[in-house]
Amino acid sequence: DYEQKYPPDPIYEEAQPNSRVWRVCIDEFQIFDADLAEDARDTVDVLLVFAGLFSAVVTAFLIETAAKLEPDYVQLSSSILYEILVVQRAFVNGSAVDLDPVVSSPNALDFSPAHAQLWINGLWYTSLSLSLITALVAVLAKQWLHQYMSMTSGTPLHRSLLRQFRYEGLQAWHVPLIIGLLPVLMHLSLGIFFIGLIIFLAQL
Repeated sequence: DYEQKYPPDPIYEEAQPNSRVWRVCIDEFQIFDADLAEDARDTVDVLLVFAGLFSAVVTAFLIETAAKLEPDYVQLSSSILYEILVVQRAFVNGSAVDLDPVVSSPNALDFSPAHAQLWINGLWYTSLSLSLITALVAVLAKQWLHQYMSMTSGTPLHRSLLRQFRYEGLQAWHVPLIIGLLPVLMHLSLGIFFIGLIIFLAQL
């Protein structure tokens, strides 16, 4: 009960910077903001942990599949060394040189990755990007909430006006909406990853 918690104000001083009405406002603001920040922080903390772990998993898959977007230089080097050996052996024996047409062909160095590999890597890079964006926005939201909940000094009137200014800024930048959309962004990242995983498993 605010009437018992705070003494009544002198007559004609009910709207002064230190009056009871502003102290009551601060108490109500703190209750409202605590509930708002607690829900938002729980969502952000869960998303940060999950986005970090998920990004590590996607990165592990990309390390395996990204190599298939380039020619196999080890195999190409082995083929060239084999051709050199064939030429040297033919020179020593005085026989005709029978070059491997796969290596000696002008188009042998042309490389084009399979369409499935392009799809897989494209989907997984998109999934990783969305996951990292989710983590970045979650960190920013956590900083916004920390700044919003930080205590300030001054008279109750000053603190009430500052809190209202911060709240209006929070609403103007749609911070609650952004925090609410973060799980949707994470689910989208998961869906894209699983589509790429299905294509990847179909190639096995």
